[in-house]
Amino acid sequence: MAGALTPAFSAVVTGAAWQADVRAWLDRVVASRGHEVTSVAQPRVRPWSTQLVVETTSGRLWFKAGSAAMTFEPGLQTLLARLVPQEVDAPVAAVPEQGWMLTADRGTTLADSREPTQDDWVAVLRAWARLQRVAAQYADEVRRTGLPDHTPQGAADRFGVLVERLTALPTGHPARLPDDVAASLRDAHPTVAQAARTLAAGPYPASVQHGDLHPGNVFVVDGGLRVFDFGDAQWAHPLETLMVSRAVVEHTGRVPWAPVQAAFVAEWDLSVDDGALGELLRAASVTHAVNRSWAWWGALAEASDAEWADWGEAPVRHLARVVDVVAGQA
Repeated sequence: MAGALTPAFSAVVTGAAWQADVRAWLDRVVASRGHEVTSVAQPRVRPWSTQLVVETTSGRLWFKAGSAAMTFEPGLQTLLARLVPQEVDAPVAAVPEQGWMLTADRGTTLADSREPTQDDWVAVLRAWARLQRVAAQYADEVRRTGLPDHTPQGAADRFGVLVERLTALPTGHPARLPDDVAASLRDAHPTVAQAARTLAAGPYPASVQHGDLHPGNVFVVDGGLRVFDFGDAQWAHPLETLMVSRAVVEHTGRVPWAPVQAAFVAEWDLSVDDGALGELLRAASVTHAVNRSWAWWGALAEASDAEWADWGEAPVRHLARVVDVVAGQA
């Protein structure tokens, strides 16, 4: 939680000094391309990132800045654009050490342009599986971007750390674990450890797990797809990517999930039988709950008290899903 000596990220990025620094950088970048910035607006501020709409004499651009937990995003997107240019756009400009990135305007997202169909979902998951297969071959380079390491091998340790951190928060804190939930989670520690072993022993290599993959984070460009918004990404088990996508599909209820999942699995082409795949997916649902909670904890590290009140239940909600999996409810 941000304190007197460490102002909240949202306070910094709405302050005059930060705004002036960013505007000066934007002016230099756009001028180097032979154009001028005509206006800058800040439509979105979150505890973990902010976006600016940058109007120029050559059209609209988008600026994004992340909190300390998300400064890896510009470097990651730059690298992925080089490795898989058919799936990811290269930034127009970036300052990775500050978490700053300027990107082209690609219009509306796939989700905003139409109601996503089964074919749309299949295309999104296939595209991401292709990206993961390539990224897995460049593990060292990808991890050097600062992408958080959330591989299965460390899941049990991360789980234990989260339980203790959330339990130790003062009474009344929105992210404090209730005593009964904390006790159930401690009892579930062997389940997390076993899930991690199952995934580590399986055929899938670690790769980039998007963290929030759905058609709202995809543009359609020249008949192809461009995935964006990597702020929640992790270096983790590939099957964890399916967890958010499945939740979105099942929540809308308009597209059957089975063929979408099958397309993702087929793109990996690892000849995993249905029984083994089921075990891996169940294990991935456990580690994903841990990793999602950890990501939220990091995202809120620079939040104000008011922002903790708005968002602070998220680390608890996601971590508590481990208990639901143990109980067979997830």
